[in-house]
Amino acid sequence: MRLKNSYFYTLREDNKEEDSVSGNLLVRGGFVKKSSSGVYMYLPLGFKVLKNIEKIIREEMDSSGADEVLMPALINEEYFAKSNRLGSFGKEMFKLEDRFEKKYTLGPTHEELFAVAASMKVKSFKDLPFTLYQIQTKFRDEARPRYGLLRLREFMMKDAYSFDKDENGLSESYNTMFNAYKKIFGRLGINYKIVRADTGKMGGSLSEEFQAITDIGEDTIVLCDKCDYASNIEVCSTIIMDTESKEKILEKDLVYTPDAKTIEEVAKILPEANNKLVKSLIYKIDKKYYLVLLKGDSIVNEDKLARLMNANEVDLATPEEIKKKVKTETGFVGPIDINIPVIMDNEVEVMTNFVVGANKKDYHYKNVNLTDFNVDFKGDIRNVKEGDSCPECGGKLYFKKGIECGNTFKLGTKYSESFDLKYLDSENNLQPVYMGSYGIGLGRCLAAIVEQRNDENGIIWPISIAPYKVAIIVIDILNVDQMDAANHLYNELRDLGIETILDDRDIRPGVKFNDMDLIGIPIRITIGKKIVEHIIELKKRNEEESIETSIFDVIYHIQDIIEEENI
Repeated sequence: MRLKNSYFYTLREDNKEEDSVSGNLLVRGGFVKKSSSGVYMYLPLGFKVLKNIEKIIREEMDSSGADEVLMPALINEEYFAKSNRLGSFGKEMFKLEDRFEKKYTLGPTHEELFAVAASMKVKSFKDLPFTLYQIQTKFRDEARPRYGLLRLREFMMKDAYSFDKDENGLSESYNTMFNAYKKIFGRLGINYKIVRADTGKMGGSLSEEFQAITDIGEDTIVLCDKCDYASNIEVCSTIIMDTESKEKILEKDLVYTPDAKTIEEVAKILPEANNKLVKSLIYKIDKKYYLVLLKGDSIVNEDKLARLMNANEVDLATPEEIKKKVKTETGFVGPIDINIPVIMDNEVEVMTNFVVGANKKDYHYKNVNLTDFNVDFKGDIRNVKEGDSCPECGGKLYFKKGIECGNTFKLGTKYSESFDLKYLDSENNLQPVYMGSYGIGLGRCLAAIVEQRNDENGIIWPISIAPYKVAIIVIDILNVDQMDAANHLYNELRDLGIETILDDRDIRPGVKFNDMDLIGIPIRITIGKKIVEHIIELKKRNEEESIETSIFDVIYHIQDIIEEENI
């Protein structure tokens, strides 16, 4: 690409609309431009990076034996009704009607259509196994799009689906895809962890995520300081170490706590509440009210709560709903004599003489114990905390932020049963097909790489996905020797299939250097006054120092760098 007459621009100042490093650098570098909330244009540089990511994914998917297809983005709503997912997606679905008032949705995912496609082939056990995949746009009406390309309403995704005759076959297909994913993320240069995750709306028996470790991200990754344990906080189990209290059981006592609605306010009046407070939260679970009970410094894990109650919708009740339902104000709710079912976290079970709301404004009970109220449901419903014990080895847990770039699911027979996807086994009995689902977010991969690979000057692309591998900077475009050498080198590199930028703009050299650093071109060649001696300067983006070399040898240096980086 010759910059003088190409679509190329950069921005000097940070973009105040972007709330992430990657979003800011990608906008400043002219890779993407936000067109509306959660929707971005991919401009020439960004589109080239996206296509390079797509190329790596496609190569590994094809190598795994998967066949590529393309499903429609416009999907008849009946398919999601048939799989009972209209309710679980809720407002995240973009819905519309055609001129005949037939209901459609813009596809948030495609399990249903892949099950339908598979049913065209599958009749006998001899038709299995096989895997299909696509690279296509998805649509989800996110309530809070943010972090640039990390949380979008419209995004590119690779999704694949395996079809097998039984659980063993599914495990084999899952492992094949799992290994393909490790190759993909390795080639993309992403520093990642594989973590257990919640199956969520997808369903199934197993979900694992490929999480890019960053300082920003929507997911909290739980790691152990002693073993390789890694989990999404949504599914990380809590371990209760102290199972037996030696503290003497006291009689509950009603105490006056005026205007004390928070832990801090209650603790000022009742100092013992610092470690003894048990908070009571009112939740609507599938539209029914429940009191959720957990230790004061704990956080409800709504995914765990939904699993415990086998629920689709879990929402915290509003202050108005609380006052109407339990006849008291937020901050004074408690489990004693409450008129709704109580769900208790396991951690509360080992507590004694604790403090709870009294269901009466300005009052709490202290010295409360389990015999003072009824518990209807009990389980692990809180988030783990840093310093908690590892579920596998007993080590200490700590947190990192992560960007979910890929996920793998063992779906089992959920969708095959909904869409009558069955086969005749060797004894002529009908059996449901076992499915697996495997997704990669292309834009998320792009953003994760930028989050992990940048410095104060801009992006540092790995050669595998950089929009261009080499940038040629001409110090004086009016100098015939410099331009002749630049044109000759540019043409040679292009003939070798090495994507190259020739910066032939009539601007100061310093601006050119800054632009190439900002957009992250891995190799920079500078052609200046020493060209009369056949000397040019070569610099790698991820190194401070440059070297001088002969223009006759520079292509060999470039080829060596590309080969080393791509190993």
